Amino acid sequence: MENITIGDITRYLETIAPPSLQESYDNSGLLTGQTNWACTGALVTLDSTEAVIDEAIAEGCNLVIAHHPIIFSGLKKLNGKNYIERTIIKAVKNDVAIYAIHTNLDNVLLGVNKEIADRIDLVKPQILSHKESTLRKLVVFAPQANADAVRNAMFGAGAGHIGQYSHCSFNIAGKGTYKGEEGSNPHMGQVGKLHTEEEVRIESIMPAYLEEKVVSAMLAAHPYEEVAYDIYLPDNKSKNIGSGMVGELVSPLSELDFLNQLKQTFNCGVIKYTALLNKPVQKVAVCGGSGRFLLNDAIRAGADVFVTSDFKYHDYFDADNRIVVADIGHYESEQFTKQLLHTLLIKKFTTFAVRVSKTGTNPVNYL
Repeated sequence: MENITIGDITRYLETIAPPSLQESYDNSGLLTGQTNWACTGALVTLDSTEAVIDEAIAEGCNLVIAHHPIIFSGLKKLNGKNYIERTIIKAVKNDVAIYAIHTNLDNVLLGVNKEIADRIDLVKPQILSHKESTLRKLVVFAPQANADAVRNAMFGAGAGHIGQYSHCSFNIAGKGTYKGEEGSNPHMGQVGKLHTEEEVRIESIMPAYLEEKVVSAMLAAHPYEEVAYDIYLPDNKSKNIGSGMVGELVSPLSELDFLNQLKQTFNCGVIKYTALLNKPVQKVAVCGGSGRFLLNDAIRAGADVFVTSDFKYHDYFDADNRIVVADIGHYESEQFTKQLLHTLLIKKFTTFAVRVSKTGTNPVNYL
């Protein structure tokens, strides 16, 4: 078996769903355990409960990867008075690490909502609501002879991606001047003498969460002792980061046929839905978990149906005969996240034990 640590697994997951993409209220990340522990196996689940920790222990797994964080708000005591405290106590006593990958997995292109879209066969699904301020632009000045090396270092660290294009940059040739003062060690020129250097202004887009990595790579490749660079916040929005998804069915369905198909696909005890509009369903918006905040985005996108969960009574009125809201249940909408995580992990760690939890964690029952 490979010598895999908890950190190896969590760092890989964070290349897919960076923690910085989680919402401000969230608590994704390593909740118990340490990254330097050798990992004996990973159990993926929607929720980490006492029963899931028991299952992990029985299966020889010392890592539980959950979509929902078991610790969502601050814990002031650990005396076992509720299921959250009991779960944490059991995990700590048995050296089981708990890792949560929640809204950061909701907010990436190949995350929770893509899994939902695939399950209902949506064609070319796209992000429904793009997150703001997810991009940065790095501008740096490099000697002409070193410009390719600096540029390629930035690309290698993750800069230069715009949509389906990579290695994107803008370059302007010009003349830079400097005079090395006493104690300096200029790359070109002499201390105490004004030097003019043929330089290139390099500009490239990067994800905000990669800013430190890209800047570090650029500095390592840059020949100057002191490097002048700027970070800008562009107006562009990343097409790959945001909430919900919207796509189209291969062939339109009647509203009732679509709802019945949803019920079967997601094994729903019940679907709550708003008034039918008596028109074919072609475009569909989806959001795993609580999606009320995306209702207006779904309407603006021209969706015929919005598949999500956790609508309150008065929220249903807001559909206002402009869209059909299909509330399929929180657990039901996100249940396939376990399979998504399992698929991602076994592709990377091919000889490592990754198991899908068999413990049911849906707290809602239907009669």
